[in-house]
Amino acid sequence: MENTLVFLDGGFISKLNKHFGEDNYIKYDMIKFAKNLAKKQGLFCKHVFYYNAPPFQETPPTFEQRRKKEGYDKFTEILSKKKEITVREGRCQRLKVDGEFKYKQKGVDTLMTIDLSHIKDDFPGISKVILVACDTDFCPVVEDAKKRKIKSILYTYFDRVRDSRFSRANHLIACCSEYFQLNKEDFTSSPI
Repeated sequence: MENTLVFLDGGFISKLNKHFGEDNYIKYDMIKFAKNLAKKQGLFCKHVFYYNAPPFQETPPTFEQRRKKEGYDKFTEILSKKKEITVREGRCQRLKVDGEFKYKQKGVDTLMTIDLSHIKDDFPGISKVILVACDTDFCPVVEDAKKRKIKSILYTYFDRVRDSRFSRANHLIACCSEYFQLNKEDFTSSPI
């Protein structure tokens, strides 16, 4: 069985998980989730990369911000102890827009792009990767990987409703070698 690497966009997966759980998170094992996606493609998951940003913390943090950060830290600590996964973190930015706070991840896509661009050096012999994401920012690195004989298999989700949380530009789908739509069973078939 051919080896592959699985790249997980944590922010996207979190939103999708909550969507499938109807505003409740489905408890699932992230490594099993990645391995199951690879298995669906007839591939062996050699390593998983997980990208996210810790919750925003003001100075000093509120009780709720502290609580969220403690939960996030516990989660990433558990993941980081497993040799088959690499956790990479950006940061969370808070902006005030029209009187309301908006939160955006910063640097997360860049970290994934760096790792995707180093596949040939860091994992010689890998010719297919699985990308679980939705952002067209990954198109340039996916197209570059294709030139280096690395196929990108995209797992994503979209609902074809303009301006919804899950509306997607077709560009990411077009630049990947293949794409598949994630579903609730991808989460529920990977229990903790």
